[in-house]
Amino acid sequence: MHAPAPALVPELAVSDLDRSLDVYVNVFGFRCHAQRPDERFAYLIRDGVHLMLEEAAGPGRRFHTAPLEHPYGRGVNFQIEVPDIVALHVAVQRAGLAIVIPIEERWYRQNDTEYGNRQFVVADPDGYLLRFFGSLGHRPARAAAG
Repeated sequence: MHAPAPALVPELAVSDLDRSLDVYVNVFGFRCHAQRPDERFAYLIRDGVHLMLEEAAGPGRRFHTAPLEHPYGRGVNFQIEVPDIVALHVAVQRAGLAIVIPIEERWYRQNDTEYGNRQFVVADPDGYLLRFFGSLGHRPARAAAG
C-alpha cells in the first residue's frame, strides 16, 4: 500500500542533483524514495519529512519565475526534526558544510508555554538553509521582563 504524501512537500531546484543527493542522503540521512534520472528529479524522505530535488537546468518542466542565483532559497529555512541532533551535527561538521548557526538551545513561547529545541542551521550546497532540531520538551512560560 502506498502511503500518502504530506500536505506540503517542498521541491528545491538545485544546481547539481548528484552533489545534492550525496549531501541529503549521506550526510543529512534522507533516503531516496523515488527518482526520475531522465528528468533529473528525486523524491526524498527522512523520518516523515518529504522533500523533492530537481536539477534546475535539467530537462522537463521547471517552475522558475526569475534567474536562480546562489544562495538559493533566500528568505526561507526548513525546520526538520531529527531523533539525534548531536550525531547529525557531527556528520555535517565532518562533511565540511557551512554551519550558519552553531548548535544551540532555544525556547519558543506559545501563549503560556515555552517549547525548547536543540538546533543548528546548515546551508546545503546551493545555499538552502535547513534548521535541524531535537525537542527539549516544554515548560511554563517565564514572565516577560518589564
